[in-house]
Amino acid sequence: MQAAAAAAAIPALPALVRADTYPSRPVRIIVGFAPSGAADIIARLMAQKLTDRFGQAFVVENRPGAAMNIATGLVAKAAPDGYTLLNITTINAWNGSLYKHLDFNFLRDITPIASISRAGGVLEVNPSVPVHSVAEFIAYAKANPGKLNMGTGGPGSGPHMYGSLFEMMAGVQMVPVHYHGTGPAVPDLLSGRLQVMFDLVTSSIGSIKDGKLRALGVTTANRYDALPDVPPIGDVVKGYEASGWQGFGAPANTPPEILDKVHEAINAALADAALQKRLDEIGAPAFSTSRQDFRKLIEADTAKWAEVVKFANIQLD
Repeated sequence: MQAAAAAAAIPALPALVRADTYPSRPVRIIVGFAPSGAADIIARLMAQKLTDRFGQAFVVENRPGAAMNIATGLVAKAAPDGYTLLNITTINAWNGSLYKHLDFNFLRDITPIASISRAGGVLEVNPSVPVHSVAEFIAYAKANPGKLNMGTGGPGSGPHMYGSLFEMMAGVQMVPVHYHGTGPAVPDLLSGRLQVMFDLVTSSIGSIKDGKLRALGVTTANRYDALPDVPPIGDVVKGYEASGWQGFGAPANTPPEILDKVHEAINAALADAALQKRLDEIGAPAFSTSRQDFRKLIEADTAKWAEVVKFANIQLD
């Protein structure tokens, strides 16, 4: 019996050794966006924290393109040894239903490690639209079906998805006007060519405070610190919630001991007041969960947004 017990323990030894010595060389963090964007900045902030904690370099490597699918496919096929991590976002939960020909399955091939931040959007209108609340906006939209132009950052972008969820749950019809990113859409919203947009709070807060745009509701379940007087859309459209999360993941079958080690380090970093302040400045407050709860969130969001994609008939190649 002693020999059998010893033999049974042997397979576990390599994982324990790997966890004890991890990391013994630099770790790559693959980011599916170009440098300098919010996701890239957040990944680099966390990479520095992990470098400081472990004494090994955690190096951000940008692999932009195909709405994160290039980066995700690369990590999905990487060795599950903890030395190639993926910066994961809500976009990963959308892509399984947006794209029909992916060569990976995000839920199957990527294991969530830890959440890092969570950010929301805001339902905003040009001041020429004669409404001052979410309830008034819904009534106005229902009285003017197909006459409200809704700016988006492109098909399947955050503003498009958030707006489509609103249409589905509020029973209204708007006309999506797609741009290559939200940057070009904002001037048209300010000029009145567009009437409405579901933009990131950080992108619009200046125009909102200057009175150039009117904020009707935030997309998060609770009020947003940067806009304390703007109520959640969910106060009127019960159950409405739309937010973007960011975290790190690893190839499936990465030893759980390594995942736990990185998860613990990330959560310790998120407890740092200086990092919390920096994330608040970016508009993406710290968001700390257990590994299990982060996976549950990703699974729930994948199912939730698949319904939105079907409702809005969004199809991407």
